[in-house]
Amino acid sequence: MLGQIETGKSTPTIALLWKVATALGVPFATFIDVEHAGGTVVLRKDGAKVLSSSDGRFTSRALFPFDAERKVEFYELRIAAYHTEPADAHAPGTRENIIVNQGAIEITVGQDRPIHLREGDAIVFEADVPHSYRNVEPTEAVLYLVMTYIERIG
Repeated sequence: MLGQIETGKSTPTIALLWKVATALGVPFATFIDVEHAGGTVVLRKDGAKVLSSSDGRFTSRALFPFDAERKVEFYELRIAAYHTEPADAHAPGTRENIIVNQGAIEITVGQDRPIHLREGDAIVFEADVPHSYRNVEPTEAVLYLVMTYIERIG
């Protein structure tokens, strides 16, 4: 798959990029084009990089400039009606902080029971275990995600 991506024959999905980032122990944002952003940065919606699941029912839009390695990333997530998006475990120490902006979802972390969240609800969890996001309503759900990575030593 990586060879096909390198030769331009295939486009990576969000799931594949997460797997590669986790395997290499680097932040997900490492795989997006980098431009130096200093001072004030405006991130226009129509110019944003949006990554999508293979079926297009889950999208992730970065809400920060990809100008350097960082310990915190901010994303807008959109989940189609009744869609479940599984996520592999991230690097050890990774935390996700999610707020539901629109709709209602269930988040399952590891083997725990699903946690139901509605508009305005937020959750923080250790994301170094498999987890999933499930839209439980007939309309699109919109979430905001702050991903925090532990400092790497050495």
